[in-house]
Amino acid sequence: MEKLREIVREGRRVGEEDPRRIVHSFKVGVALVLVSSFYYYQPFGPFTDYFGINAMWAVMTVVVVFEFSVGATLSKGLNRGVATLVAGGLALGAHQLASLSGRTIEPILLATFVFVTAALATFVRFFPRVKATFDYGMLIFILTFSLISLSQFRDEEILDLAESRLSTVLVGGVSCILISIFVCPVWAGQDLHSLLVSNLDTLSHFLQEFGDEYFEARTYGNIKVVEKRRRNLERYKSVLNSKSDEDSLANFAKWEPPHGKFGFRHPWKQYLVVAALVRQCAHRIDALNSYINSNFQIPIDIKKKLEEPFRRMSLESGKAMKEASISLKKMTKSSSYDIHIINSQSACKALSTLLKSGILNDVEPLQMVSLLTTVSLLNDIVNITEKISESVRELASAARFRNKMKPTEPSVSLKKLDSGSTGCAMPINSRDGDHVVTILLSDDDKDDIDDDDDTSNIVLDDDTINEKSEDGEIHVQTSCVREVGMMPEHSLGVRILQI
Repeated sequence: MEKLREIVREGRRVGEEDPRRIVHSFKVGVALVLVSSFYYYQPFGPFTDYFGINAMWAVMTVVVVFEFSVGATLSKGLNRGVATLVAGGLALGAHQLASLSGRTIEPILLATFVFVTAALATFVRFFPRVKATFDYGMLIFILTFSLISLSQFRDEEILDLAESRLSTVLVGGVSCILISIFVCPVWAGQDLHSLLVSNLDTLSHFLQEFGDEYFEARTYGNIKVVEKRRRNLERYKSVLNSKSDEDSLANFAKWEPPHGKFGFRHPWKQYLVVAALVRQCAHRIDALNSYINSNFQIPIDIKKKLEEPFRRMSLESGKAMKEASISLKKMTKSSSYDIHIINSQSACKALSTLLKSGILNDVEPLQMVSLLTTVSLLNDIVNITEKISESVRELASAARFRNKMKPTEPSVSLKKLDSGSTGCAMPINSRDGDHVVTILLSDDDKDDIDDDDDTSNIVLDDDTINEKSEDGEIHVQTSCVREVGMMPEHSLGVRILQI
């Protein structure tokens, strides 16, 4: 009785984990009932009355072809159909050729044909590209060719066997494909897309929480530390083991027709490029996590001096990854993660300057090794985060993601102030109230402004006006500034600083 309860609990858990599994089970049942009718009732009259016992091939086709996703079902169904057609035709030709050689030579020729075909097809299965895409088709090709060519039937019976086998396979395959596509379809491409978004979110969460764990974990007490570390392990370790799922989903997605936001020739290979970089980042995070509560902790006073750049590096990298995740999830082009990349790189430089200042002169060697390893891993994470952002940008371009909807662009009016610096005014729509925007100009930028009239107008891309520092100012890169025609001034100040 206890075993039965355990089975029920396990079934409930599996169903609640993904309700689509329950729907898929019903779909397989419907497909089997549908093809079984060809054996019992011959619903299409003369077209199906010769199926007889061969209708069992249709049942077998449903059992082995009907997979969870549309892409997997199409892959197996088309592989089985094409392999059966090609192998059946070759087997008929081989049987006809062997029958012309006489009773004595016929079995020798047939055995030779089977040996050569099976050996060659089996060897081709070892090719990586064939194994990934057409392995099942090659297997069915060997089975069908051997079955038909070695049959001891007369020529007309061999023809009927090949025709009925091909017909029943087509009936079973088409039934699976139609039900899979039109009845609560499960798209492998959508699952791959969602998996990549989830992995990015998982790593983003760890990086944004890393500063608190590294600098405050020991203040929580041992139980709190263990619980927090276990929770993070469970979240990011799933990313480390996701390669097989990503590869199979990408392979199945190539077979799927256009659906939803995924059009024809969607760049599924680029998803694997992003996924590989995400796994690289996850491996660094896995190593970094081991240093959160290392036995070789540096002195508290030195740790406090390094806390600010440490936090900024991990926090900004996490934010950049989160923005990339949002861009991928909404399938929109965005450059809002660039500012986080710049901030994390700036924190790297600040940390490098601190370390070169001799702050670690009094640190013990083992403590220094632990600290420098942590710094190295954080630097790697920052660099990989930049690569992930670039890969997501390439994916957005290749998949033709739509541009992010922007509000009406605000104007920025530049004016010469009495002090010789340049000031301007612009409106900013913000829920947090009015802010001061600081635009950093290089010498070349300042010269360009000086060459213009006393009053010039520029526009700031809305994607760049989204990063607010702790002092309430919003910092904007000059690369995001472009000139426009004259526009009325507004009351919110913008400081232009020369760098």
